[in-house]
Amino acid sequence: MSRVAVSRFTLHWLAIFGLVVSALFLQLAPASASIVAKVDIASQSMTVVVDGAVAAVWKVSTARRGYFTPRGTYRPQGLARMHYSRKYDMSPMPNSVFFRGGYAIHGTYHIKSLGRPASHGCVRLAPRNAAILFNLIREHGKRDARIIIG
Repeated sequence: MSRVAVSRFTLHWLAIFGLVVSALFLQLAPASASIVAKVDIASQSMTVVVDGAVAAVWKVSTARRGYFTPRGTYRPQGLARMHYSRKYDMSPMPNSVFFRGGYAIHGTYHIKSLGRPASHGCVRLAPRNAAILFNLIREHGKRDARIIIG
């Protein structure tokens, strides 16, 4: 074989190899980012997972005695930078991520109660952490976020 034929043969196979590697990479790469907020009621903590890697672990407050935090897997239904609870004396709920009716993950100014049950059913976070979660979900989209409470 001549040098030109070898070069064309080599280039042809290199091109095929490149296409195969590219196809495998595209197949293995995630189509989009994913956000998972896992709330552990027993430990009163939230683990935030971004693209499969743990990004943060925060203290939370869930329902105190006499109230209920719904368990299950949810998709965010709505986002509100600042919401005021009509049910509970217009209490501020900064960076609210609503996941089931009026239930939301939101910031609280009662930071000393984080790490123990204290809410009427919502999942409370420190204001800064609520803002981080809110922005992650807003940037990546509600369709690509999950809230798991158990």
